[in-house]
Amino acid sequence: MALPTQIDERLKALGVRMADVEERFVRGAGPGGQKINKTSSTVWLRHAPTGVEVRCQRERSQAVNREVAWAELCSKLEARVRAAKEAVIDAREAERRRTRPKSHGQKVRMIQSKKHRAGIKARRGRPESD
Repeated sequence: MALPTQIDERLKALGVRMADVEERFVRGAGPGGQKINKTSSTVWLRHAPTGVEVRCQRERSQAVNREVAWAELCSKLEARVRAAKEAVIDAREAERRRTRPKSHGQKVRMIQSKKHRAGIKARRGRPESD
């Protein structure tokens, strides 16, 4: 069965090959009685390289569940790619904030604080020895 063009385009954009995705049709579970126990309308997808799994049993139709499952798989893989990009950007920003030079105001406040602390220490006496 062919997938809708939108899903094909999303998979191509992600660089996901159809061969990397294991697709199974299994019997559903939950309420529904005899009908749900007899038909294999639940779609289970697993992307082998990432280990992302999707299981869809929303509708009674296997074809509709298949489309929904593929769309969910695309969404999960896109979220992983987005999270990886954001992690790289966050790490770069943290490094930039950590290594940036101090502003003039920060330097002035730091020196004042050090002078204040030095004055407190200077007022202390030497420990007396017995």
